[in-house]
Amino acid sequence: MQNWYQIIPKNTGLSSYIWIIFCLLPFFFIFRSSSLTEIFFGIFMILLFFLSYRLSFISNSSMVYVWVSIEMAISIMMTLLFGYIYFSLFLAFFIGNIQRLSGFLTLYIVHVVTTIGSIALVFFIQNEALFPQLPFVIICLIGVVLLPFTMYYRIKREKLEGQLEDANEKISELMVIEERERIARDLHDTLGQKLSLIGLKSDLAGKLMDRNPDAAQNEIQDIRQTARTALKEVREMVSNMRGAKLEDELLHVRQILEAAEMEFAIEGDPALSNTPLLVENVLSMCLKEAVTNVVKHSQASSCHIGIEQLPNEVLLTIKDDGVGISAKVDTYKGHGLQGMRERLEFVNGSLDIYNASGTTLNIHVPNVIQQTKQEGSM
Repeated sequence: MQNWYQIIPKNTGLSSYIWIIFCLLPFFFIFRSSSLTEIFFGIFMILLFFLSYRLSFISNSSMVYVWVSIEMAISIMMTLLFGYIYFSLFLAFFIGNIQRLSGFLTLYIVHVVTTIGSIALVFFIQNEALFPQLPFVIICLIGVVLLPFTMYYRIKREKLEGQLEDANEKISELMVIEERERIARDLHDTLGQKLSLIGLKSDLAGKLMDRNPDAAQNEIQDIRQTARTALKEVREMVSNMRGAKLEDELLHVRQILEAAEMEFAIEGDPALSNTPLLVENVLSMCLKEAVTNVVKHSQASSCHIGIEQLPNEVLLTIKDDGVGISAKVDTYKGHGLQGMRERLEFVNGSLDIYNASGTTLNIHVPNVIQQTKQEGSM
């Protein structure tokens, strides 16, 4: 349904300027009359029609039918007295917004019958009133017949699309949970057994160090080989993960902020160097979550993103000029911040929140450099 302040129908396939003409045309038809009484009566009918039309959008289900009945009566009178038939298009649009099937069909049938009947009566009584505009009358009748069904099924389709979008969002959330559990299982299967083996062999090597140094040396060699194998398996698992690049996520962030009509500024180079894909993926997810919070909760007009690669860490800053995070909100659990902290803990990162002229999030992630050659020489 439209908002209460909207008179001009939207999403009907016609330009707003055409609807403006339909709103102004009744005055032209009225002022053609020679009687001053008819002019005042016609103006009163026009104002009453638009008042009823406006109230029909904000009334409860029972009163809607009252206002639509008044609008139908005014449309019939305007057709019979002044030859103005185009209020029937406004009615056709509104009837298409009624999603209760029985109410829709009842109003549709009554509206089509009364519109056709009033036009036919005018043609028989005073055909000179409608004959000059016969092509427009035919177009209007086609609109009265087809427009309600067009609007009815369009609204139903949009409703179904909204439900589908909600379902897709829930599926995405479930996929994230499933992916997290899969990663946890993979890490457990990959590292759990080998770390347990390393612990047992370390204890054994400590016991054999004094009694049998050669056996202890063999156990230490086995520990080194087991650690190398585990490291290789972890690398293979991480390399097979589909991670989001920070540069790609910034493009999505820009689109989100532009759609929210917020000013967007970025400082720093998003092309990170010597940063594992897993770490960059975590940064991308945190950036997405932070910007989503800015759009949904901050009421800000601008958002600034800073990226800085320091010798020891990567610093990602998201700053807005909004209302800030309320003191009543638990900063650990509110607005998805708990999920951000959990992701950052996985890569030994941290999250700092500041409330000053808006909200500033500082995301710190250690600058872990892959030491392929050094690890390979173990």
